[in-house]
Amino acid sequence: MKAAEGVATRPVPAPRLPAWALGAIPLALIAAAIAAFALLGGPGLGDRNGVPVGELTVERTELQPGEIMLTIRNDGPDPVEIAQVSVNDAYIPFETESKSLGRLAATEITVPYQWIEGQAYELFVLTGTGGVVAHTIDAAAETPGAGSGFFGLMALLGIYVGVIPVALGMLWLPFVRRIDPRWLQALLAFTIGLLAFLGLDALIEGVETAQAGSQAFGGPGLVFVGALAAYLLLAGIDSWFRERRGRAKAAGASGAALAMMIAIGIGLHNLGEGLAIGTSYAVGALALGTFLVVGFAIHNTTEGLAIVAPLADEQPGLGRLALLGLVAGAPAVIGAVIGAAAYNASVAAFLFGAGVGAIAQVIVQITPSIRDREGRTLHSVAVAGLLAGILFMYLTGLLISV
Repeated sequence: MKAAEGVATRPVPAPRLPAWALGAIPLALIAAAIAAFALLGGPGLGDRNGVPVGELTVERTELQPGEIMLTIRNDGPDPVEIAQVSVNDAYIPFETESKSLGRLAATEITVPYQWIEGQAYELFVLTGTGGVVAHTIDAAAETPGAGSGFFGLMALLGIYVGVIPVALGMLWLPFVRRIDPRWLQALLAFTIGLLAFLGLDALIEGVETAQAGSQAFGGPGLVFVGALAAYLLLAGIDSWFRERRGRAKAAGASGAALAMMIAIGIGLHNLGEGLAIGTSYAVGALALGTFLVVGFAIHNTTEGLAIVAPLADEQPGLGRLALLGLVAGAPAVIGAVIGAAAYNASVAAFLFGAGVGAIAQVIVQITPSIRDREGRTLHSVAVAGLLAGILFMYLTGLLISV
């Protein structure tokens, strides 16, 4: 039947694809292109020029009576064959589960050698293509066994350098409540200076740790990935808490929330610090003694002061204060145990970075609280507090010798 004259006919709309299909089409095309490239054998790439370049990294060293054990990982894209091992220019027979390592594969090499405690040793791992990987043991010492006594010692060391100093620093809460508001502003600026020093210290430690370990997982980039991840995660958590509370202060978060964020930032820093302590102890490079414990205690006591500074106008119970102290100090125990038993440079670098990001987020939260009546952040009182915090952390850091 024909349409009546003078009556317009509407075009039938074409069926529309769902949103998920529109998103899946590019992915399917990319997958098809990659599959075709692989099936055709990578056309245009040609053959390799030169021999494969071996890239090995020594991730861990363990010393037991009469033997040296190295954990080796292949950082490069090509398979690597371990050909020989030398200790102080002498080639030594070695044992390993696999001499051929694919990309990112790891193996443990056991070298029978009568090392002498306290002496330095230079090891070379030679690959099948003639490459050389050098590794130095500055002062040989037996690696402690991972028994209950060993883990107990690591936990005790973490308590000494993490939990106790933070708890002692939190005893400044009555003092913080009684000082003049202007002095409280200076104290918060002191806290920012303290945290800024800790953040810079964690950044340097993280980059050095990453450079000494495997580069295949990102190297120093892991520090910045960890920092960004921690910063964004804490920013999201803070936003979520504010929405649920509905009573955030105009100048920033509430005192209780801010104290918890400071504790988290310090806790992540102490986790990295514990990793360094445990690792150093495991390889015999940590000078244990009263002087070291006192140095860490003085250095970390100010962290407790930083936690209670935002609580001057609040009345937290003992339970909340204990929770804040554990959040800030207990990670040092965890870090010491992990560092001594299962240290991994890449993981440590990421955790150092997480500490940097957490501290940066805390500084952003505290900064509005130090503004004067004219809205200035870097006024004379704040600048004095910032410099005092940085200087104090630097001076107490000189007492620590790892």
